[in-house]
Amino acid sequence: MLTVDFDAAGAVVMSGRLDATQAATAQSFLDRIPAGVVTLDCEALEYLSSAGLGVLLKTHKRLLSAGGRLRLTRVSRHLQDIFSYSGFDQILDIEPAR
Repeated sequence: MLTVDFDAAGAVVMSGRLDATQAATAQSFLDRIPAGVVTLDCEALEYLSSAGLGVLLKTHKRLLSAGGRLRLTRVSRHLQDIFSYSGFDQILDIEPAR
């Protein structure tokens, strides 16, 4: 199960599992966000599949083409490993959890 919403500061908060079954839901939500710097709070994101990586990459490319970017915050060690193994740590702006 995945939930996606905005927090009080305007950041996107994802919680649960971003996998193939939830990718379309996440992409639909992210596609509606106007260009600019979009912060994605990943503290409650438990799992990220290759389909989830695709959602993040597509969103990042869309934002970049309009002069913005995707910024991931509070990324767990587990998700940092996934980004590192996939090379996404070289593409995305990632801030580890404290």
